[in-house]
Amino acid sequence: MSPTTLAVLGIAIPLAGALGIALCARRPNLREAVSLTTATAMAFSVAALFPAVLDGARPELQLLEMLPGLSLTLIVEPLGLMFAMIASGLWIVTTVYAIGYMRGNGESHQTRFYVCFAVALAATCGIAFAGNLLTLFLFYEALTLATYPLVTHKGNDEAKAGGRVYLGVLLGTSIGILLVAIVATWSIAGTITFRDGGILAGKASPFAASVLFALYMFGIGKAALMPFHRWLPAAMVAPTPVSALLHAVAVVKAGVFAVLKITIYVFGVDFLGDTGAGDFVMWVAAFTLLAASVVALHKDNLKARLAYSTVSQLAYVVLGATLATAMGVMGGSLQIAMHAVGKITLFFCAGAIYTAAHKTEVSSLDGLGRVMPFTFTAFLIASLSIIGLPPLGGAWSKWYLMVGAADAGQTLMIGVLMLSSLLNVAYLLPIPARGFFRPLPDAAADAAAPGYEVSAIQVSRIREAPLACVVPLCLTALGCLAMFFYGDAVFALLAPVIEASTLSARLTP
Repeated sequence: MSPTTLAVLGIAIPLAGALGIALCARRPNLREAVSLTTATAMAFSVAALFPAVLDGARPELQLLEMLPGLSLTLIVEPLGLMFAMIASGLWIVTTVYAIGYMRGNGESHQTRFYVCFAVALAATCGIAFAGNLLTLFLFYEALTLATYPLVTHKGNDEAKAGGRVYLGVLLGTSIGILLVAIVATWSIAGTITFRDGGILAGKASPFAASVLFALYMFGIGKAALMPFHRWLPAAMVAPTPVSALLHAVAVVKAGVFAVLKITIYVFGVDFLGDTGAGDFVMWVAAFTLLAASVVALHKDNLKARLAYSTVSQLAYVVLGATLATAMGVMGGSLQIAMHAVGKITLFFCAGAIYTAAHKTEVSSLDGLGRVMPFTFTAFLIASLSIIGLPPLGGAWSKWYLMVGAADAGQTLMIGVLMLSSLLNVAYLLPIPARGFFRPLPDAAADAAAPGYEVSAIQVSRIREAPLACVVPLCLTALGCLAMFFYGDAVFALLAPVIEASTLSARLTP
C-alpha cells in the first residue's frame, strides 16, 4: 500500500468507524468492538508510514484545490507522523479504558461518546498531516466542534457552562486571531504552504515577524497560553476518558503541535532566532509555566490540579519553540510525546479512583494506595516522568529544553525550568504519598470528606477499578519507562526536521 494511501486511511478509518459505531447503537458489545477495531486499524495504518518517512520520504497528496494556491493538502513529515502515532496509539488504550469507565459509572449517551471520539481522532490526524495553513486551520476547527459534545456529555448545567467556555475561547481565538495571522502570512509571503526553513525569511521585517508570531501563539488557543487557558479547566466537567483525550491524545497536543509546526515551517528556527520574534512569547510561556504550577499546587480537586498541570506542561513546548535553537525545538517536540504518555496515565488514575472509591479530592485520598496499589503506583511513575526524573521519558524533554536554553544564552530560562520541576514535585508527589503513607480514615471522618460518595472500600483487601480501567493505566505507566529507553527512535525521526530548519543545528544525542 502506498504511503499516500496510508495517510488518507489515517483520516478515513476513524470516520468510517464513527459511522459503524452509530449503526451499532443498539448493540453495546458490537459498538465497542467496532470502536476498538477502528482505533487499532488507524494505529496500524499510521505506524506503517514510519519506515518510509524515516528513510526520507515525504508523501504528499492534494485533496482539493479551492482557489489557485489555496488547497486542502496532506503531507507526511516526521513531526506530524510522531504526533499521529502518539494520538492513534493512545486511542487504543483510551478506548479500552473508556469501556470500563463508561460501563462502571453507568454513563448515558455512550454511542454519541464513541462517535465523537472517532471523529475527533480523524480531525487530529488531519492536523498532523496538514500540508499548509489552510488545511491545518480547517481540521483544527473540526477538532473543536467534534469535542464539544464530549465536554458537555453529562448534559447538566455545569457541563453546559463548561462547554460554553470551551467553545467560546477556542473558536474566539482561532477565528479572531489565528485566521488573521494566516491571512497576514498569505499577504506577506504569497503562500501558506509549509516549507523547510520557513516562508517568511527575507519577506517580513523583525517587527512584523514579532507581531505575526504573537498572533499565532495566542490564536492557537488549544496551546493554553495565559490568558487564553480558561477553557482547559472548564472542560474538566467531562468524563475522565474525555479529559484524557483533551490532555494527552488530541486537543492540547494539537495546539502545541501547531505551535511547533508553524515555528519550523512558517517562520523557520534561524529566522525566529535572528529577528528575536519569539522573545515576548517566551516570557509569556515562562510566566504560564510557573503561574499554572502555583495554581495547581492550591487545587484540592484532583482533575482540576491535573488540568492546571497540563497548562504548565504545554508551556514547555511553547518555550522550546521560542528559544529558537535546535535543541529547544527538539526538547519541545519530545515534550509532546513524553507528556502525552505521562499525563494520560494520571487522568486514567484519577478516573479509576473515582470509579472504585467515588473520591475526587486530593484531601480524601488518604490510605487508598494500599487499597488500589496498581492505580497509585502508576500515578507515582507518571508523576516522576512529568517531573523529569530518569529512567522515565520526561527526563529527555526536560534535558533538551535546558540544553536549548543554554544554547540560546537564556540562563534565566534554565532557572525557570528547574523551578518548575520543583513545583511539579510539590503538587504531584503528595498524591501517591497520601495514598501509601497515610492511614485510611474511619468511616465517619471519611463520609464527611469533600468529594466523598458512599463506597464499599475496605482496607482489608485490594479493591481496584474494573480491569478495563486498570490495565490501560498500567500499560501507559510502563510506556513512561519505555520512552526513556527508546527515546532515541523518536529523536532519530525528528532530527531531519530540525536540521532542515536550522543552519547550525547541534543534534548529537
